[in-house]
Amino acid sequence: MVDDRDIDKAVAILKRGGLVAFPTETVYGLGADAGNPAALKKLYAAKGRPTGHPVIVHLADVSQVSRWARDVPPAAAKLAAKFWPGPLTLIMRRAPDVSDAVTGGQDTVGLRIPSHPIAHALLTKFGGGVAAPSANRFGRVSATTAQHVKQEFGASVELVLDGGPSDVGIESTIVDVTGKRPVLLRPGHISAREIEQTVGVPLATPHTDSPRAPGTLAAHYAPKTPLLVTEADLLLELAASLTRQGKRVAVLARSTLQPLLPGLTWISAPHDAPAYAHHVYAHLRALDTAGCDAILVEKLPQQPEWAAVNDRLGRAAAGSRPPSAS
Repeated sequence: MVDDRDIDKAVAILKRGGLVAFPTETVYGLGADAGNPAALKKLYAAKGRPTGHPVIVHLADVSQVSRWARDVPPAAAKLAAKFWPGPLTLIMRRAPDVSDAVTGGQDTVGLRIPSHPIAHALLTKFGGGVAAPSANRFGRVSATTAQHVKQEFGASVELVLDGGPSDVGIESTIVDVTGKRPVLLRPGHISAREIEQTVGVPLATPHTDSPRAPGTLAAHYAPKTPLLVTEADLLLELAASLTRQGKRVAVLARSTLQPLLPGLTWISAPHDAPAYAHHVYAHLRALDTAGCDAILVEKLPQQPEWAAVNDRLGRAAAGSRPPSAS
C-alpha cells in the first residue's frame, strides 16, 4: 500500500529532477517535473521517445491550468467541468513560458487532471505540473500495473507507486479545443458522443493542421511479437495453419472454446468493451512473453463503444509482419 511517506519520497524525487512512475485511472504514467528541462530530457531518454512527440501535463486542480494554457475556450471549460478529474486530455494553446520539450515544439499543450487517488495525492503535494507519458518504452504496450513498469524499466526509475491495476486500462481521450469546433484526436473511455453532448456541437474531423498528440502515430502500443487482427471465422483456420508449420501461436479471442492445437497459447477476453479495455494491455503483455511467433487477435465489433480499443489494436498491428499461413 502507498502511504504518505511514499508520496513524500516521490515528491522529493520529482523536485530533484528524477523520474517516478505512478498509477492513473487510465494507465501507469512515467512522471517528471514538467517545468524542469533536465528532468524532461531524462524522461525522453528513459522512454526512447522522439523529442518532437509531445507529452501530457498532469495537474491536481483546475486552478493550475492558467500556468500552462494561455486561454481556456468555452468548449474546454464545459468538458473540464464534466469530465475532470478523469480520463480526458484537453489540447489548448500553451502559455508563453511552457517548454518546447513538453509540447514537441508546437503552440499547444495537453493537460489532464487524473482521478486516481494516488495520482491526486502526488500531484497535490508536488504542487506543479507533472509530464507523464505512459510508463513503457516508446511505441510499446502501455503499463497497467506496477509490475509492468518494473519489468519495463528495472532500476532506471527511482520509485514506482503501486496502486494496483488501472481501472480503465487504456489511455485518455484526447480532444483538441483550439479551433472553432473540438476535434477528437485519440478515442478513449470518454466517447465521441459524450463529448458532443457536453459541448453541444458535432466534433470536427482531424486534419493536417491538427496538433500532434501522444499515441496517434500509425504504429504504436505494439508488442515485440508480430500481431495480426483477424476476423473471428478466419482466426482458427489461420492458427491451425501456422501451428502445422511448427509455429507457436498466441491468441486473444472472445471465445472460450480453445482448440486443441500444439504450440497454442490462448487467452479468452471479455465480451463487453469496458472490461476488454481494462484487460487488453495485460493480455497483450502476457501473450508477448509466451515465446510465440505471432499473436492473433480476434477482430472486434465496429460499434462506437469499441472505437478506443479498435484504435489501439489497429496501431499495435500496423508495424507487424506476422508469419504467413501456407
